[in-house]
Amino acid sequence: MEPMDIVGKTKEDASLPKATMTKIIKEMLPPDVRVARDTQDLLIECCVEFINLISSESNDVCNREEKRTIAPEHVLKALQDLGFGEYIEEVYAAYEQHKLETMDTVRAGKCSNGAEMTEEEALAEQQRMFAEARARMNGGVSGPPKQQDPEAEQTLNS
Repeated sequence: MEPMDIVGKTKEDASLPKATMTKIIKEMLPPDVRVARDTQDLLIECCVEFINLISSESNDVCNREEKRTIAPEHVLKALQDLGFGEYIEEVYAAYEQHKLETMDTVRAGKCSNGAEMTEEEALAEQQRMFAEARARMNGGVSGPPKQQDPEAEQTLNS
């Protein structure tokens, strides 16, 4: 049986995308430098081990604080504890950038009119829309009549 380094995964199951890692490796080196495939594989393995080390230490920090979820502060503390304190500022800056990018993505996914519905309002709206769709399918009217915009009604009557 294979060693279980990561919960539910064997060591071979935990990896990083080779194409992405190869691109990162090439971007970090001068254009005239070539990297052998076995060297790329070794660098990828080193990255996986580094992530495992930071994850494990972050989990230990989290447990010491009697928390159940690893937070960014736990990762930063783990970096410090493992002797990687010189990277904390850069890691924190990358984390802040990620938060900004994530907020932009979340905002873009919301309704364009800026109004948010409660779960009850959304359910009521869904039921109203289902009733309208049923009425159209059956060729009849079901439920309260659809409210129209007064300007649209004036245009129709003109």
